[in-house]
Amino acid sequence: MIKILLATLFILHAGLALASTRIKDIVTLQGVRDNQLVGYGLVMGLQGTGDSLRNSPFTEQALQSMLERMGINVRNATLRTRNAAAVMVTADIPAFAGTGTRIDVTVSSLGDAQSLKGGTLLATPLMGGDGYNYAVAQGPIAVSGFMAAGEAENVTQGVPTAGRIPNGALIERELPGRFADIAQLVLELRNPDFNTASRIADAINGYTRQHFKTASAHVRDQRSVVVQRPAKMNGARFMAAIGDLTVIPDTPAKVVVDQRTGTVVIGRDVTVSTVALTHGNLTVRVTELPRVAQPAPFSDGETAIEPRTQITAEEQNGHLAIVTGTSLQSLVHGLNQIGLKPTGIIAILQTIKTAGALQADLIVQ
Repeated sequence: MIKILLATLFILHAGLALASTRIKDIVTLQGVRDNQLVGYGLVMGLQGTGDSLRNSPFTEQALQSMLERMGINVRNATLRTRNAAAVMVTADIPAFAGTGTRIDVTVSSLGDAQSLKGGTLLATPLMGGDGYNYAVAQGPIAVSGFMAAGEAENVTQGVPTAGRIPNGALIERELPGRFADIAQLVLELRNPDFNTASRIADAINGYTRQHFKTASAHVRDQRSVVVQRPAKMNGARFMAAIGDLTVIPDTPAKVVVDQRTGTVVIGRDVTVSTVALTHGNLTVRVTELPRVAQPAPFSDGETAIEPRTQITAEEQNGHLAIVTGTSLQSLVHGLNQIGLKPTGIIAILQTIKTAGALQADLIVQ
């Protein structure tokens, strides 16, 4: 299995690394980003799975405030409803979103509600980091998890105390700033690299020299490329044109290891200096074989259990193999010669990195 996995990763990675990629798929425009919104609200219509008001006093206060705004005085009344829950509502508002645009929201329980399934969020203002309200959320909640309980057992699948409302918020205030106000366009690479930044600048300059007789892009650092917008061209059309230009992105040599799942991903440019290594496993088995001892007939003895423990230790033979990786294919071939499980591959890669023979960044998650 590990041989097939590593060989497949090599084929896929080699093909992807040599393929051209559109510039808009590997960069973002500085200043053009989403903004986060948050709000506090109430969910109604739950089937007895809402907050217990005794343990969630903020839910009771919110209910009292809401009913008072509607002309119902419940200050001196004792509320015992279990069909309401206090929630936090979060959303991301995209850049340049206009008034009336709808966005998705996420609803999460704040109190001790058991499930939000079947509930409806009441109108909840969503504010940004500057304290202004930018949207209002409301609507039925879609919950993927569920919870069922009886007197002796309960079953929970997924997370029933969180859900989403597709198109559940309506934008009421536009974010400050317009795209036309951006004089200097700065393209930020999602995976910073000097080679990739240089190739992006060269591709843009080739386009602008052909159409505008001037070079308009230069590399600021490994993370960003600065582009001057042509005076006679609309900024949005210019971004659309350079976004469709293709480059071959370059990436540093990396080995990513996930110890929880045993996943190993090796980059195409990873190399290993020539090393000799061996790997063996020690297996210890402890087996309990209790024996029943019966007393002699007509005696006063009692039946007893005599414990017996059998311990065996076995160490597999380890072969000494020479691994050298002038390319990813030769590295995978060398590791496959040893015939290891993913945990063994992870241990060997960490040891090779410690020895200074792994010419790549080793990232352990």
